[in-house]
Amino acid sequence: MPRKPPDSASDRSKGHPRTPARPPGGGVSGQPGQPVFAQPKPSPDPTGFKDPVTDQKLQEIRQLEAVPQPRGGAVEPVLTLQQVYGSGGAAKIAAIEKAGQIVFHSVGDTGSVVGPATQSLVADKMVTDFNEANAADVPSFFFNLGDVVYYFGEATYYYDQFYAPYRDYPAPILAIAGNHDGVVYPKDPAPTLAGFLENFCTAAPAPSPDAGNLLRTTMVQPGVYFTLEAPFVRILGLYSNVLEDPGVISGENGQNTVLDGRQIAFLTAALKRVKSDKFTGAVIITVHHPPFTGGKEHGGSPLMLVDIDSACTAAGVWPHAVFSGHAHNYQRYTRTVNAMQIPFLVAGCGGHSPLSPMRATYRTPYKIDDTLTLENYDTTDYGYLRVIVNATTMRIEFHPQHDGGTTKTPNDVVTITLATHVVS
Repeated sequence: MPRKPPDSASDRSKGHPRTPARPPGGGVSGQPGQPVFAQPKPSPDPTGFKDPVTDQKLQEIRQLEAVPQPRGGAVEPVLTLQQVYGSGGAAKIAAIEKAGQIVFHSVGDTGSVVGPATQSLVADKMVTDFNEANAADVPSFFFNLGDVVYYFGEATYYYDQFYAPYRDYPAPILAIAGNHDGVVYPKDPAPTLAGFLENFCTAAPAPSPDAGNLLRTTMVQPGVYFTLEAPFVRILGLYSNVLEDPGVISGENGQNTVLDGRQIAFLTAALKRVKSDKFTGAVIITVHHPPFTGGKEHGGSPLMLVDIDSACTAAGVWPHAVFSGHAHNYQRYTRTVNAMQIPFLVAGCGGHSPLSPMRATYRTPYKIDDTLTLENYDTTDYGYLRVIVNATTMRIEFHPQHDGGTTKTPNDVVTITLATHVVS
């Protein structure tokens, strides 16, 4: 479907300024190639979509899609937070290191098909985290866990479901693709992931045709799988393809001939580099489909977990946490591997409506087996993760949107000691 950027009159009616004096974020007006992250002044939430979603009844193609090669063809595509911030990157990294910690947001399933209301609830709450008494507590970026747009990942939906909801979010937004970001429908002329690549994987930050008159520039990820390298943390992002269930990241020993072993090679190389670099910070694996979930609408992906485990075993390095979306609620598990405690978090409550129930009512902590425990869950709140990492610990908080911007107390918290992989 063709792009339908908003016209200037409707933009002005929604409070989106058309000719700002100075873009915020890393960009400076008149300097091409520099990133811009938000509007110069806060604006009212949109009350409707410019391009309402009408393709819910179209048939999805339920087959795996080939994964695009990363830019440059590296086994481990790497993007640094310094690169993301452009000319302001060196100063940003220095400030994080001086503060002794990094803070960032994460959640998935942010796209909505019924209107902007639920997306705006979460986005507005996230923006309040930039008003902190201590500058060290201000988030440095948002890592989206996929399903940025629904139902099909077409460029035409990026204005309503991405650029408008986060118009006031004054920091970079990175993402892994979800199944809806890559799925196509019969006779769709756009190839899989076209909209995602055009908005998240450009060689340099640039205005997006999909942003209308909003100022956020495209993100410069090297591909749909990559390592984000930042002070105190490395995030290893995987693409789990277009099926509703399960998530798939490889050929799974010949079970499919569409995918190859590139993502397993990437993950293995990234984990091996953690060891060779003697990196002592937090290591997080992100993948849209959760390896396991108690949500009613989606199942887990056990073969994908086998692939992830094989890479960890080959490298001799295990993550400190695994983040996923896909199930439209919040869940937290503890998995024990070789005496290490690894939190697996499902955060698919970023705005897609409706939220999903669990298969049953569980009294937590609920022991599933000797290696896996469901620690907490929330099926009634939209919200997001706020992650704080320093030299010794990573703290992951779940913040529901209904608390409002004046409440900073999370509904769930887990802290991981980095050196020992012990949770508390």
